[in-house]
Amino acid sequence: MKIINPATEEVITTIPDDTKESIRQKFKLLTEGQRVWASVSLPERIAAIEKFWSLLDTEKDVLAETLTKEMGKPLQQSYNELNGARNRIRYFIDHSEKHLAEEWITEEGGTKEKIVFDPLGVIANISAWNYPYLVGVNVFIPALIGGNAVFYKPSEYTSLTGTHILELLHKAGIPSDCFQLAIGKKEVGELLLDLPLDGYFFTGSYKTGKYIAEKVASKLVPCQLELGGKDPMYVMEDVEVAKAAADALEGVVYNNGQSCCAVERIYVHQKIYDAFVQSYVEQCSKLTLGDPLTKGTDIGPLARPEQREFLLSQISDAIFKGAAVLHGGNLPEKKGYFLEPTVLVNVDHTMDVMMEESFGPVVGIQKVASDKEAIELMKDTKYGLTAAVYSKDFDRAEKVMKAMNTGSVYWNCCDRVSASLPWSGRKASGLGSTLSYQGIRAFVQPKAYHLRG
Repeated sequence: MKIINPATEEVITTIPDDTKESIRQKFKLLTEGQRVWASVSLPERIAAIEKFWSLLDTEKDVLAETLTKEMGKPLQQSYNELNGARNRIRYFIDHSEKHLAEEWITEEGGTKEKIVFDPLGVIANISAWNYPYLVGVNVFIPALIGGNAVFYKPSEYTSLTGTHILELLHKAGIPSDCFQLAIGKKEVGELLLDLPLDGYFFTGSYKTGKYIAEKVASKLVPCQLELGGKDPMYVMEDVEVAKAAADALEGVVYNNGQSCCAVERIYVHQKIYDAFVQSYVEQCSKLTLGDPLTKGTDIGPLARPEQREFLLSQISDAIFKGAAVLHGGNLPEKKGYFLEPTVLVNVDHTMDVMMEESFGPVVGIQKVASDKEAIELMKDTKYGLTAAVYSKDFDRAEKVMKAMNTGSVYWNCCDRVSASLPWSGRKASGLGSTLSYQGIRAFVQPKAYHLRG
């Protein structure tokens, strides 16, 4: 498999794909190793994870550069991702013992009762390329702490990062028979779906997530899906316009727009619409697009060439239906999978750019006359990941947030994930939760003890 730098279109290296036989051998190894790992005390398992947490900082320069070269995000954002991953790991280190400890329910009387949490077994972690550290540690860290073995499939677009993760976990003390990689494209993922695994945890597109859920349904094992979104932001007329526009812009273009919780559509109250659009475009025009390894670059290339074509088709569809491009929309005359950050106005919900996930630095900004209209438009989606409201009036903003059928809502912030809060989607945005204590317990199963002495 060729690993290609999306900024230069040059081949970084080639690595061998797994085969049906190598996957079978790794699964056997994990099955045997998991039994031993589950017998290791919880404090010892956590201690190994703490060593991994330290190694991510020690090796951060190599890790960040590798991530930028194979995925395209600006180098500082690769460092930011590593820091964010360490913050999440720290949460799991500090809180897992509390939430995995046995719980005595009844300690008096003739029958005593308690709950004990057992590992699921050997689980598949089919991960994503846009935030391989962040979405990865959501799964494999609590899974390992809980006593599971992990068959980790990194995206083919971040396989070198996956290899770094493997090496550092083993160096930290996670046994090699408790964490293994499945390297390859779709065909290798299919091999994991055919195995008798004890759980499937996927991060990626709705289409692939739905396929995985259907394929493994007959196994009756946990299947968690962290899928996409078409996340809205509503800007009320009482805001500080420049600040709200700056936040919206960062929410749209951070990580080259390739975030499941990126701001993908903006609704602005008509009283400040023109001022907001002007401020957004002015700030957007100051962004630097270029080599992601160069300091000061704000926008790097998209990770995949086909995503650029998809975004161009969304822009063309919007223009055909009456939208206007106020900034961007073009391909720079340079090598790499670059696309200018794009601002569309005169948009509506007949346009793909307002209805289908974009996953790039492209956004439509639509005028609304009231909170009621904003709510109706924000809810007009098959997705349910996040929704943001900007206003000085919390009570008014809260009414909008309560109306949202999403896993997360934001007041005067956006595109944010916290380790202490559950990360979950509704409808086409996924099943189950990672992070928080719910994300710790997602990788164990309760066993009820009824005890009579």
